[in-house]
This record gives sequence, C-alpha cells and structure tokens, in this order.
Amino acid sequence: MTTMARPETASRISAPLPGAPEQGSFDTSTSVLKALRLLDAFGTASQQVGVSELARQAGIHKSTAFRLLTTLAQGGFIDRVGSKYRLSWRVFELGNRVEHCAPQGLRDLALPYLSELFTVSGRTVHLAVLNGPDVVYLEKIHSHKSTRLPTAIGGRMPATCSALGKAILAFSDKTVVDPVLAIPLPRFTQYSITQTSRLIAQLHKVQQEGVAYDREEVALGLTCVAAPVIRHGRAVAAISVSSPTNGFNAAATAEMVRHASKGISRALVP
Repeated sequence: MTTMARPETASRISAPLPGAPEQGSFDTSTSVLKALRLLDAFGTASQQVGVSELARQAGIHKSTAFRLLTTLAQGGFIDRVGSKYRLSWRVFELGNRVEHCAPQGLRDLALPYLSELFTVSGRTVHLAVLNGPDVVYLEKIHSHKSTRLPTAIGGRMPATCSALGKAILAFSDKTVVDPVLAIPLPRFTQYSITQTSRLIAQLHKVQQEGVAYDREEVALGLTCVAAPVIRHGRAVAAISVSSPTNGFNAAATAEMVRHASKGISRALVP
C-alpha cells in the first residue's frame, strides 16, 4: 500500500507577531506561552531533540529556549538526555487526566466496544474526537499483522479528509461545522475532496446513512468506514475501521461500525 505523508503541522501555540521583541523583559505570561510552544515542538520532531531544533520549531531564540527548557526540566515536564531533551512521563500523566481519557471517560467506556469491533472485523479500529479542523485519535487497536497506517494515538488528521471527521461533522452544530468549511480543504491524494459543495453533499448523505467513508482520501490504497458516537443528538466522537482497499467489504463493515457506535452512545447516556 502506498501512503502519502501529512505535511508537517504548524505549532498549535501561536508564534509571535513579526517584529515582536524576542529578548528584553522576560514577563511571566510571555514566558509561559514560549514554554508551551517548546512542549508543542516535540510533536513535530524526533523523540530526543536538541535545543537548536526545538527553538526553530517553536520560533524562539536559542538562548530563550535553553533557559525555558532548564525550567521545564526542573519542573519534571521534560528530561535532559546528554545535550538533547525528551518529554517526561509527567506529560503522559497529565494527558491522561483530560476529560475523554480519564477513568469512566469516553475512551474508557468505548474500549470494550472497540475491542469487540476489532475482533469481529479483524481490521484496525480507531476512536477520535474533533478539535478545530482536525480529528484527534484517542485510541487505536491493531495487531502485528495489521497494515501500517499513518495514524497514532494523540495524532491529528484533517477532519474533511477522514471518515472519522466527516462522521462527526455530519452530526455537529453549524457553529462547529462552519469554521471547518471556511478554510481551504486539504488534499492528500487525487481522491481528497477539496470542493466545499461536494463535502456538504457528502455530509448530508452521512446524516441519512449514519456512516461515513474515506475512500483513499488520506492515503492511496486505504479505505475507512466510520460512524458517530452520539450524545443528546450531537456527535461527541466517532469510531472507525480502516483497511487496505483491495478485498475490503465496506458495506458489511459499515453495519459492524454502526452497531458498535450505538453501543458506545448508549453507554455515554446520561
């Protein structure tokens, strides 16, 4: 299977405006934002990263980066390994305290249904939520025999290209959908939908069928089927089954995905 790598995602912590002073008064609010950009920079680099690369990724001066990295290390949020740095277990612990990942949260309640879906489908299973224009993967179940996919827990993918994203958008408020449709739709393959009118028509179809498809829109040779997890009439997440396109019975898999998503939806109420 041929896949297309996603373009490097920019830091989600806003960089300073052009011409803004980098050095000088080191006020607390500015320091916190820069430290957060440094933490975010680990998401677009290798596991152990040098100060120069982190400073470049975060868009701050190397001297400032070094000073903030020292503070972050003292606070236990990163570890220093020789001349390089890596995220510490403290960051992992904090990440698993967010609402969806906490005990009895979405991921915890969904896991039995995801495990069953993996067993009956024999394919890679995902759970994701919408965050801005992207889906964020909360869970991924696969085996050593599974086809390698361009996804990872904690990773992101544009919602408009993925079946997961389309399943959520189809059952979301206008206030959630409109900002996503207001920006250019990304293209990963020749099958990616880049026309807003086509995407809207597809979302209407998802509403009618209760299931969304990604037919090689993210990666060539890869098909994905997703269904929304509904709470109080709106999608709070989506689950999916992904597989190489050849030999994949999408229609039969859709029924499995619908069944699992309905089970998770019932588990979330009230």
